[in-house]
Amino acid sequence: MYENMVVSRRFEEAIEKIYLEGKTPAFNMANGPIPGEMHLSNGQEPVAVGVCAHLDADDIVTATHRPHHQAIAKGVDLKKMAAEIFGKSTGLSGGRGGHMHLFDPAVNFACSGIIGESCGPACGAALSRKMQNKPGVAVAFLGEGAANQGAFHEALNLAGSWTLPVVFVIEDNSWGISVPKSESTAVARNDVRAAGYCMPGHYIPGNDPHAIFDIAGQAIARAREGNGPTLIEVETYRLAGHFMGDAEQYRPEGEKDALFAKDPIPRMRERLVADGHAAKDLDALEDRAEARVAEAIAYARNSEYAPDSDALTAVYV
Repeated sequence: MYENMVVSRRFEEAIEKIYLEGKTPAFNMANGPIPGEMHLSNGQEPVAVGVCAHLDADDIVTATHRPHHQAIAKGVDLKKMAAEIFGKSTGLSGGRGGHMHLFDPAVNFACSGIIGESCGPACGAALSRKMQNKPGVAVAFLGEGAANQGAFHEALNLAGSWTLPVVFVIEDNSWGISVPKSESTAVARNDVRAAGYCMPGHYIPGNDPHAIFDIAGQAIARAREGNGPTLIEVETYRLAGHFMGDAEQYRPEGEKDALFAKDPIPRMRERLVADGHAAKDLDALEDRAEARVAEAIAYARNSEYAPDSDALTAVYV
């Protein structure tokens, strides 16, 4: 879990630096080797690793527009993922999808930029497993803002009605773009909404990977045993803006400094050392993570773009 957190953070640090190439001094998201929007997940790594530690390749994850930590925790090919973000032909989808549309059928991972999109496909995947009596559970990740979407409530109703093997995981980073949860959501915690759809609801405070691991393990085991869905909301922290280039003027003064003081990666390292893990072993793990990221970035940089003739392939016409 700790290694995946470090890989995710180092990967995003590398992507952030490259993303800004050609976009300064005047920010224009169309410029540089990675054009378009970029949503970083730094600070939210515990949610992904705590849940995905219980999953294997047969299990399905549907994720959000902020998907890097979830993809890495699920085992998505890091080199192909980097190449996809760069828009290269060696990417997961030949460079067609970019960072918000990562698809890796080898590990049953998919994501989308549409808010709340993860919920319906997760129910469909869970239903297919149930109807065919095949192994595998589905996990839908979403943000706390997406819990106000109709698709979220429709999906929970179906999951509860059909006793589907699916777990809904809400990453509550307090902000729906620039709108605070307190001003957009009628309930203080979304886990209470589970009762309306005949499923357990859990709230996990503190962005704690160990607590996430424990509760997610219970929920996933419940789904595997045929006992139906679970809703989990996790308090987590968005250490960056909603997207790269976000001035974040909506944040109260001092909020980000307080969040960085609770950065989950150094906190988990401290706990691991306190639990008896040797610092030199963690150093080696971090070096290995950085080497993996460097290899993936080099692969993406050195890969070729698809030829223009590919523009109309793999599309409906």
